[in-house]
Amino acid sequence: MKIAVYPGTFDPITHGHFDLIERASLLFDKVVVAISASPGKNPALDLDTRIALAREVSAQLDNVEVVGFSGLLTDLMADQGARIILRGLRAVSDFEYELQLANMYRAQAPELESVFLTPAVENSYISSTIVREIAKLGGDVSRLVHPRVAETLRKHYNT
Repeated sequence: MKIAVYPGTFDPITHGHFDLIERASLLFDKVVVAISASPGKNPALDLDTRIALAREVSAQLDNVEVVGFSGLLTDLMADQGARIILRGLRAVSDFEYELQLANMYRAQAPELESVFLTPAVENSYISSTIVREIAKLGGDVSRLVHPRVAETLRKHYNT
């Protein structure tokens, strides 16, 4: 069974994230969306909320599972029986950082492979950071995220 793990903070999950999850679900037997607690990043939404939103957004995809984690990704990969790390590349500027991560994962666990997908053109400019900023300032993020995510952000930022 080919299991891919798509790790990230998903703060919040966007249409760009879902685009990659959906396409990965066609390529792999199972896709695990691994949501990192990421306390060092000080996420706007708590881990349980991010997990619940990702589960709702991806509910129609039968071979997608959403889990939270707080340790090393390499440990989660072993726990999941996975060898493929899925990452997204929006722009050339993402590549250097992602290459460093891929090499670090390989140094920690040589059996792991990183696979990169690019988002559809209409999602290539979307980032969680931009979505949070727009939502924080009371802007409309409904074209960037699932309706439930937009509602959660409105409530979170009281806009």
